[in-house]
Amino acid sequence: MSDTITSRCEAKGLRMTGQRRIIAAVLQESDDHPDVEELYTRASARDEGISIATVYRTVKLFEEAGIIDKLEFGDGRARYEDAEREHHDHLIDLNSGEVIEFVEPEIEALQEKIAEKLGYRLKGHKLELYGVPINKPGK
Repeated sequence: MSDTITSRCEAKGLRMTGQRRIIAAVLQESDDHPDVEELYTRASARDEGISIATVYRTVKLFEEAGIIDKLEFGDGRARYEDAEREHHDHLIDLNSGEVIEFVEPEIEALQEKIAEKLGYRLKGHKLELYGVPINKPGK
């Protein structure tokens, strides 16, 4: 696959308007998991002519094309990330809403082992952990 959201959209034959290119760039540059409102804020800072409706339509188009993944962490907000990012899991802080990405080789190996034990070859998974910070003495 190509290395940018825009190039993957073009490879799939999606018509890339200037506004779609801006939204794709904002998604590409995001290190977090923005929702549509956050994407709109960032994209409209680059082009005041972008409407929130355009962001909604573009996100839906990119999602349906498999370019971005929709993430729902139970807070009522759909968030998005590049579908081609390296595999990772998520820990969601229930107090702040912060989403922490992590990779844990032991968990990956255990998931493979469980699937094999049940007679399956794992083709993918999604792991989301929900928690609250542990109050440690002195903090």
